[in-house]
Amino acid sequence: MASVDVTTVAGKKAGTATLDDEIFGIEPNLHVMHQVVTAQLAARRAGTHSTKTRAERRGGGAKPWRQKGTGRARQGSIRSPQWRGGGIAHGPKPRDYSQKTPKKMIKLALRSALSDRAADGKVLVVEGFEFDAPKTSAAVKVINDLGLANEGRVLFVLDESDANAALSFRNIPNVHVLPTGELNAYDVLVSDTVVFTQGALPVAEPHSRKKDVAKADKPAKAAPQDAAPAETSADADFGPDSHAPLADGSMPEGFPVKGNADSMKFHQTGGRWYETTVAEVWFTTAEAASAAGFVEAGTKADASASEEDAAASTTEAGLDASSASEEEE
Repeated sequence: MASVDVTTVAGKKAGTATLDDEIFGIEPNLHVMHQVVTAQLAARRAGTHSTKTRAERRGGGAKPWRQKGTGRARQGSIRSPQWRGGGIAHGPKPRDYSQKTPKKMIKLALRSALSDRAADGKVLVVEGFEFDAPKTSAAVKVINDLGLANEGRVLFVLDESDANAALSFRNIPNVHVLPTGELNAYDVLVSDTVVFTQGALPVAEPHSRKKDVAKADKPAKAAPQDAAPAETSADADFGPDSHAPLADGSMPEGFPVKGNADSMKFHQTGGRWYETTVAEVWFTTAEAASAAGFVEAGTKADASASEEDAAASTTEAGLDASSASEEEE
């Protein structure tokens, strides 16, 4: 990390301060700074400008002269844009100029601007300002002692406790005062020198701070016990040859047949849906599953299909018989 000298209000060295590389040592992103500054300046615009169209001007209801025969150009109203006192064509109307800028871009633009000033040696750190009362003459003396009288535009970034200093510096030409919470890329870029107090010097937060806070607030999980998995009510409901799934959902030893309690179907090893079915109960054999009221997957659908075919054939036979009786009559 880069370091900078800390000076007193009299311009004497009082130590050193470390500048965080994440704020004062990155490669400036010119495109992001341009976009953020443009959005900031656009948001300053009031957007209250307004001009009148020909419909909003008074008068002009009658045609000035007849269409043909006068030798002059045809006109329909004396409030057309080409007439003096007429309406304005495509003039400005009230609008909102503000732009939506992501927070990450705003922070990156500020860090880029501070890094640019730090690379040029235009970042100063002052030990602190001790103004008993707001006094502009004392602020002018501080600027002269710091050697900033001929350095162009100066930006003072002050802590909230430096209220007297802010009131003292604000009346001096080419001097701008900002609290730490309002520091932005535009004010840094339009200033030739940026002066921080030690209390207002920005420091980057660690990236894992939010994660650490979330982990600290989250209660720790209880350690898993090695006790045998408790059997569910499925064991008692479907007989002694049934078993509930283990804690991880796997098959109990000696119970290879899968059972689904919702559909009351069981699946044997090698079946079509055996691998994709989630077992709610396991059986030792297919006979045990059948004894518990389960039906093998696929058989019930075939039986219902055969019943539908039988019903359809019966209906067709009845229709043929009724048509034959009608012909006999």
